[in-house]
Amino acid sequence: MVAYTTGPPYRHFTASEIDAANDTDLPDLLASLGYQVRRVGSYYSTREMDSLRIKDRRIWFRNSENTGGDAVAFVQHFHGMSFPEAVRYLLAFNGYSVDSPAPIPRQRSRPPPQRGRPAFVLPPPNGNNGRVHAYLQGRGVSPGVIDEFIEAGLLYEDREHHNCVFVGRDGAGKAVFAAKRGTCDSIPFRGDVAGSDKRIAFRIPCDTALDRVAAFEAPIDLMSWFTLHGRSNAIALCGLYDGPLETYLADYPHIRRILLYLDADGPGREAAGKLREKYRGLGYGVEKQFPPSGKDWNEFLQQRVKER
Repeated sequence: MVAYTTGPPYRHFTASEIDAANDTDLPDLLASLGYQVRRVGSYYSTREMDSLRIKDRRIWFRNSENTGGDAVAFVQHFHGMSFPEAVRYLLAFNGYSVDSPAPIPRQRSRPPPQRGRPAFVLPPPNGNNGRVHAYLQGRGVSPGVIDEFIEAGLLYEDREHHNCVFVGRDGAGKAVFAAKRGTCDSIPFRGDVAGSDKRIAFRIPCDTALDRVAAFEAPIDLMSWFTLHGRSNAIALCGLYDGPLETYLADYPHIRRILLYLDADGPGREAAGKLREKYRGLGYGVEKQFPPSGKDWNEFLQQRVKER
């Protein structure tokens, strides 16, 4: 038996349970999590992540990150779950009893409930934000910008792993999304909190006096821009899926100009071109700009800081 625990009460997973979790049908799983799954030739992908490839419905690979794996690895990587949390979630998703010593299918006397997005719960905060401050300042973000985001309820340090937690809030100010980023560069980690609403992602409260919004790939790029140029209406897509931009424009119809500040790598440039064409076709004024140097706006900021 391979022993893993999920927190009190302790739960041990057998090798057969782990195999059952990894035997999850990935297209079905992703659809239940809110992704728009599509068939592309012999593999599956999603609208949100064009570079994602799912083979044989069980194995995934994301070219833009050069990473991949099985179902357990997917929910760990993209939804911020620990290994035990991932196994437990996938067993439950597949209809197994997670309280029995082996994955025995539950006997149902009625149709199973519709699978949906797991409940969204923010990770418990740490007593202070010292590591978040140190990490982001080490990447060139100004202390004032960091404090502004913390005070606005958009950023904090989690208790368990001391990650940066970037909180996405809807138009009413309710937290509906959170992206975690590790504060140790030697052990890189990033992932979304389970149940996050990808249609919102990460956004700054809208200033209705401005008719424009800037779109970035990651929250740290957005913060880097704020450090360089000051505050503006802005969102971070937390990837290249433009659902958060669509939602923002629907929430704030006075916005007429879109500034695309995506990464300068191949996927970022390709996405910027497609999005400019799409939103110009919808009647918006659209501009795209890439960092003058470096892969993204945070790399450019770090270079500027070193030159001072």
